[in-house]
Amino acid sequence: MASDLMEPERIPLPELDAAFAAIMSEIVATGVAPHYAELAGTLGIAPIRAKALVKRVIDLTPGWLHPGTDYIASFPPFNNQPTQYRVSIDGEQRWFAQCAFEALAIRWLVPGQIVTVDAPCLLGGDPLRIVMRDEEILSVDPPTMVGYTRSVVGGDVATRPFR
Repeated sequence: MASDLMEPERIPLPELDAAFAAIMSEIVATGVAPHYAELAGTLGIAPIRAKALVKRVIDLTPGWLHPGTDYIASFPPFNNQPTQYRVSIDGEQRWFAQCAFEALAIRWLVPGQIVTVDAPCLLGGDPLRIVMRDEEILSVDPPTMVGYTRSVVGGDVATRPFR
């Protein structure tokens, strides 16, 4: 049925992958997540279909929409709203990370480029900085910087929708 095409749970995986890739590409290029109406143009589909795609992609990831809106607030590893995790790529600061651990993944989205993350320490407020390129950590300041999470990370590889 035509109505099935709008039900987010029934969207085929290749369409979800295409939407995920388009959203991520836009954030990497501009620092801003696209609205579903913009995504529709990028994917060559109707806005209502793009809206369903965004909803389903967000449901399947640790991202979220701004409450009560259709605006992407967070699309890991990036955050569309400013956070304390300021990200610079090759010296240009226009991105924000969702969290400190997610910030480390940004380097894989921009091969060969220098990624700098600046943030205040959440306990003491002192400035923290990590500089990375690809698989190399170029500098950590202060050198005693550590991170902690009590969240389970990862998941069953067989059920991850995005590759």
